[in-house]
Amino acid sequence: MKTNSLIALLTDFGPQDGYVGVMKGVILGLAPDATLVDLTNAVPPHDVLTGAWILDTSWRYFPEGTIFLTVVDPGVGSKRRGVAFQVEERAFVGPDNGLFSYVLAATTPERVVSLDNSAFQLPHPSATFHGRDIFAPAVGHLASGVALGQLGKPVEPSSLVRLPLPRAEWRAGVLAAHALHIDGFGNVILDVEPPLTDLILANSATQALVGWRRVTQHVRTYSEASKNECALLRDSSGHLAIILRGGSAAQMLHLRRGDEVRITGLRSPV
Repeated sequence: MKTNSLIALLTDFGPQDGYVGVMKGVILGLAPDATLVDLTNAVPPHDVLTGAWILDTSWRYFPEGTIFLTVVDPGVGSKRRGVAFQVEERAFVGPDNGLFSYVLAATTPERVVSLDNSAFQLPHPSATFHGRDIFAPAVGHLASGVALGQLGKPVEPSSLVRLPLPRAEWRAGVLAAHALHIDGFGNVILDVEPPLTDLILANSATQALVGWRRVTQHVRTYSEASKNECALLRDSSGHLAIILRGGSAAQMLHLRRGDEVRITGLRSPV
């Protein structure tokens, strides 16, 4: 894999501590010419599935050669593996705990290794900060030209942890969808993918039911939505979303991730 020394970080460490900065220091000590980009360090603490979603909706927009350092790791220090793998000329480094579930659902890794070669770790790794002592050194060495295969023993791609991913399903002619992700604006992204999203929005009879509330408005942009009324929109990820112009649809509809949203008015393809 060619590298361009571009490294994207995704963590749940937040801005208040020095964890992210220390990892960057380790990387730059090994690859001083690297460019570091914070994809986000605001994944909710220990929320592996949200981290997986953000990674999946982001990684394809980075150039070939990018290395992704991903640390959402509630099982740090346990028997869970640290891994590195290559997909479409990009490398991913992090814990094998489901954080790569969406990436693995859409692609097949070309090479996977376990990060078990101590020569490419900091001496005496801590049991509580593998981001600093194992993952960051692996990334720094990759960025400096070390081959991925040198970082550890080969791993069978099929053995990587894959979390169950939510999928909308038809029930008695009604599409039972779920709140897949709630972004910082309170937009509720549902597990309805294109082209089904486009079919829903093209049919004026379709609506979303959240408890006793109905979302009937279909819009193409946020500015088209009426104020104080939720609307259905095609999110930038291509998924169906419920939005509220100038406000939080999640708060108005009391929705949390995983909650069911029923879509009516569309004939089941089965």
